[in-house]
Amino acid sequence: MAGGNLKNLVIAFLIPLPSILFYISFVRTGADAGPISSWCAAHPLLLANVLFFLNVNVLFWLVGLILSNHWLIDLYWTVIPVMLLHYYRGHPASEANTVRSAVAVALTWVWSVRLTHNYLRREGWELGKREDWRFNEMRSQYGKTWWWMSFFAVYLSQQVFLIGICLPMHAIHSSNQPWGIWDLVAAATCIAGIVIAHFADTQLHKFVSWNQKLKKLGEPTIPTLEDGLWRYSRHPNYLGEQLWWWGLYLFAWNLGQGWMFVGPLVNSLCLGYVTLLVERRMLKQEHRAQAYRMYQKRTSVWIPWFRKAVPEPKEKET
Repeated sequence: MAGGNLKNLVIAFLIPLPSILFYISFVRTGADAGPISSWCAAHPLLLANVLFFLNVNVLFWLVGLILSNHWLIDLYWTVIPVMLLHYYRGHPASEANTVRSAVAVALTWVWSVRLTHNYLRREGWELGKREDWRFNEMRSQYGKTWWWMSFFAVYLSQQVFLIGICLPMHAIHSSNQPWGIWDLVAAATCIAGIVIAHFADTQLHKFVSWNQKLKKLGEPTIPTLEDGLWRYSRHPNYLGEQLWWWGLYLFAWNLGQGWMFVGPLVNSLCLGYVTLLVERRMLKQEHRAQAYRMYQKRTSVWIPWFRKAVPEPKEKET
């Protein structure tokens, strides 16, 4: 187990190096070093997509095929936004207000550390222990064609999501407009998202850990988490994550890049679909189906709200 964890740690460390080394070389040589460097300097957003395609879509996919496990993309969902932020910040074409850039960097690192910690905690601090349950379901669905379908379903789709929702990081480093009131609103929204997601994920982790202990003791488990933030929202962790990305978008909107709403919008629509999948999965589990149906009737989906008074179902007479 320890050897497998070390192997996956080495893989996780080495796999982004091609992009990092290329970018460092490009920045050091300068835009006038040749036609390739000149093109890279003139097209920061296109270069980001090229590097993502080659290093993530192609290389991650090949490693996933070799390992028969596409766990890497889950881990790097928490890391790629930080890499993109520093890519835009360090690019020769970068132009940014010092305060706005510093706030974006600080907030993105806090977001990433929190999400990475939650990912590792959920996985029992073992890298590559398992892949996303949705990938498992697609693997069963596509069968023999999964080896090539995974390139599109797991990786190419992630490029659309990640590049899209990180567009505000490009906007922040494309304008030196002075810091203003809307930047404060954006920062406050991001902080609210991080805080809500942290407490929601921590409460969920404690709930899962407690149920695991009850199961080992042979005692009945608790079917549904209905305490803390989960008392007022069925998916407060998703709410927190959405607030983070929409808060980041507000920076771009304030800088006149309103069209960048497409990133968080697509992400929100996808999380809406994931919400449906999660709830269907909960209802398929016999030991919690009835309790979860009641939870659905009482509790708001995303936005926290007061619980509805719904009478408990009467037991059938025997």
